[in-house]
Amino acid sequence: MRDRWAVLAIAIVTEVTGTLALRGAVDRPWLYAVTAVGYVVSFAALVRLLKAGAALGVVYGIWSGLGVALTAGLSAWLFDEAFSGLMVLGLVLIVGGVLLIEAGSHPPEELS
Repeated sequence: MRDRWAVLAIAIVTEVTGTLALRGAVDRPWLYAVTAVGYVVSFAALVRLLKAGAALGVVYGIWSGLGVALTAGLSAWLFDEAFSGLMVLGLVLIVGGVLLIEAGSHPPEELS
């Protein structure tokens, strides 16, 4: 279980890195290589999780939700993009949704 979280963290970090590099590649085309490597590593990590038996809905929900949250925050910091209170509310809702997806992925306990 612990290994799965590490692989998922790798998938998220490499996807966010690739996406941020894509934004940076507008001015520095060599960053397209970082984008490609980031996405390939991220998808390879996702495939590894799925082969290990992780549920697609949970993995994709966490990967995409946290990826959006991290990308929005880091792009505001790195590229001086807008980051409004409404965006913060949206990110809080995303994180809440991710937590609900994870909590709902466990089978309910049987009543005894």
